Amino acid sequence: MTLTALNALPPEQLTETLSTCCGATAWIEKMKKEFPVKDEDSLLAAAVKHWHACSEQDWKEAFNHHPKIGDLHSLQQKFATTAQWASREQEGTIDASTVILQAFTKGNKLYEDKFDYIFIVCATGKSAPEMLSILTERLKNDPEEEIKIAMHEQEKITAIRLKKLLSV
Repeated sequence: MTLTALNALPPEQLTETLSTCCGATAWIEKMKKEFPVKDEDSLLAAAVKHWHACSEQDWKEAFNHHPKIGDLHSLQQKFATTAQWASREQEGTIDASTVILQAFTKGNKLYEDKFDYIFIVCATGKSAPEMLSILTERLKNDPEEEIKIAMHEQEKITAIRLKKLLSV
């Protein structure tokens, strides 16, 4: 999609399109007020500005719009609208061994029990063992530190998806 086409979307379609990049309702509503945007840099700058202005609850809402890392069934079923992007982002887990996927299941459960939201990581370009290592390390964080890390990971994912959106 070109920037011109993105700028021309009616509000309902713009909402739907932005939601494929970040699932936080507050972020989407703030972003819609930025349109039309001048260029890609302006779009990305607005995305960061509005993401940082969101609340912790907004961040958690966005996290819930992602499949769990290593949960390929969830990726295919629940997240059909973003499955193509998410599957490419998580392609490091596609050929992961059963042992690695079982470790993700266990790690994801420990993470959710500790932090009360799913483990979020910008998976693009990372292998399954690398993501599992990141998950294991982040389980050591305290909740205040971890929410900030997760927020920054979502910020990276949103930027990647906005760029992909404009390259379609």
